[in-house]
Amino acid sequence: MSHEPLRVVVAKPGLDGHDRGAKVIARALRDAGVEVIYTGLHQTPAQIVATAIQEDADGVGLSVLSGAHMTLFTEVVDLLRRADAPDITVFGGGIIPEADIPPLLESGVAALFTPGTSVQHVVEWVTTRMRPEREARRAGVAVG
Repeated sequence: MSHEPLRVVVAKPGLDGHDRGAKVIARALRDAGVEVIYTGLHQTPAQIVATAIQEDADGVGLSVLSGAHMTLFTEVVDLLRRADAPDITVFGGGIIPEADIPPLLESGVAALFTPGTSVQHVVEWVTTRMRPEREARRAGVAVG
C-alpha cells in the first residue's frame, strides 16, 4: 500500500468572492496530511480540471456560495470525463438547497457538504473515501 499523501485541488469556481470556507477546509486537509493545491478565487471549470490533471490530483473539492452550483459542479464532472479523468473524485460544499443534492450526486459529484457540516467530517470523508479509491485505481481495479 502506498504511503504518499492524497492530492486534492480545492477550488472556488465562478464569480463567488468568498473563500473563507474553502481556506478552512484546505488548511484542515493539509493538517491531516493531504497535499492541497488551492487554486484561488474565480476559476473556470476548465481551469480547475486542467489543474487537477496537471497536479495528478486524487480529488477536487469545490466551494460554491453563489447559487451556480448546478452548472459549475456538473461542468467540472463533465470536463473530467471528457478529459479521460473520471477517476478524479469531485466533492463540494457551500450553500446548496436540499432539492439540488440528489441531481448533483446523480451527475457524478461524490459528496456534498452544506453549512453546519463539521470540518472534521469533511476531512474524515476525504481521507477514508478517497485513499481506498486511489489504491484500487492504482492496482487496476475498477472503482464505481
